[in-house]
Amino acid sequence: MRRNPVRRRDPLTAFGQGPAATLGQRRVHLHWANLFGVVSFACLLVLAATGVVLMFTYVPSGDLVTYDGPHEPLAGARVSKAFDSTMEISFEQAGGMLIRQTHHWAGLVLPAAMILQLLALFFTGGFRRPRRAGWVLLTLAFLTVLVAGWSGYALPDDMLSGTGLRIVEGVMLGIPVVGTWLASWTFGGRFPGEVVENLYPVHVVVTPALIAVLLLARARLAYVRGSARPAAAARSPHATLGMRLWPDAALRAAGLSAITAAVLVLLGATSTISPIGSYGPTAAGDVGAGSQPDWYMGFLDGALRLVPAGWEAEWFGWTWTFAVLVPLLVVGGYFLLVVVHPFVADWVTGDTVEHHVLDRPRNVPARTGLGVAGMVFYGVLWAAGGADILATAFGLTVESVITVLQVALVTGPPLSFEATRRICVGLRRRDREIARHGYATGRIVRLASGEYVEVRRPVPGPELARLEVPGGAPATRGEALRSRDPRPQRPARTSPDS
Repeated sequence: MRRNPVRRRDPLTAFGQGPAATLGQRRVHLHWANLFGVVSFACLLVLAATGVVLMFTYVPSGDLVTYDGPHEPLAGARVSKAFDSTMEISFEQAGGMLIRQTHHWAGLVLPAAMILQLLALFFTGGFRRPRRAGWVLLTLAFLTVLVAGWSGYALPDDMLSGTGLRIVEGVMLGIPVVGTWLASWTFGGRFPGEVVENLYPVHVVVTPALIAVLLLARARLAYVRGSARPAAAARSPHATLGMRLWPDAALRAAGLSAITAAVLVLLGATSTISPIGSYGPTAAGDVGAGSQPDWYMGFLDGALRLVPAGWEAEWFGWTWTFAVLVPLLVVGGYFLLVVVHPFVADWVTGDTVEHHVLDRPRNVPARTGLGVAGMVFYGVLWAAGGADILATAFGLTVESVITVLQVALVTGPPLSFEATRRICVGLRRRDREIARHGYATGRIVRLASGEYVEVRRPVPGPELARLEVPGGAPATRGEALRSRDPRPQRPARTSPDS
């Protein structure tokens, strides 16, 4: 009896009928804001790859040794093992300086990309129901990235990081009741204590694991609930279904990730960052003049500088240092409002429906104004972190710079809110006029009745869909086409109220 041949399943075909086929059925609409998420992902990959390489040489220990490396200005100096191993990476290990500087540059670019991603989501309304949980997860991931960056900033144990740690210790000691215990737990005793040993697991284990969990949970939510569509893609009759998630969108993201990684490597090869050989090792009694934190932590330093000095009181047997407590409360409240904003906005507006279409920022003046006000508030705090640099660069006194920034912190957000709101209202009015009457051409014709009117160029279909203002008076394509020929029908005049 002849046996039937066993048909073997082609692995590629099997894969094509599995996850790849499922991803190929998903559609995504390209939007410039999506680029920031890809850049963030690329930075995380570079940080992971370079961080693993650095772990083989770096020694997280504050024990003192005698430096005997090739950097002659430090020959014979007593340095910690952490500083000595970082110097070995930089000056003795082949490609060590490139790896370390690339790691540092990726750590600087990552918070910037995440901030831009958060701003894009906020201004377009991508945080609304049913994507509120995704907003919360992304914000928490950003805060975890700040903690990861700060803990890594301290690991070289150089003079710059030591100065920053001394400031952190002073802030902790200024917190009543729990401040002394918190500083002792963080530093493991008197400064510098065992802070390097304590921060190392935070930097290489705790924060990376938290970031991975938060971003994977957000990716899962995004996959289940889908991505919101741009307004033009949702309203235009000529809109497509979007790009396939696999392989089209995935390959585009892979290409942008490769470009981002190449740029970071180029920065690491050509741009000096954190020259610890020039800073020297940290010392308990020394601080570095003109020291500045990495840019993403500048707002915390600025918040401390803007509070009047000596602002404290004695209550219940404890010294309450408001020069420390007020900045912590203000910054903590700021980020708390950022996290809960989707829920507060829904409660204030009474919005209970799901939104799957992104907004144009000008179409939501109040939200856009609020976002700009938040940016101004953050920007003033960030600028205050470099008040001494600003004073030196412009030949001013530090006191005058601080005074100006204190006034800007109070008056800047409300003024920027109102100015932005008015600009958005004006842009909406202009869009509504263009959608109704078309674009101005500058051609003036005379009608048979003797009246002079301007000929308007009709708005194309996709552009008309983008210009439509939700909630405004209906603007149809027919209204825009009426001005094509002034002879059969009268073109609509431009009215300030239209």
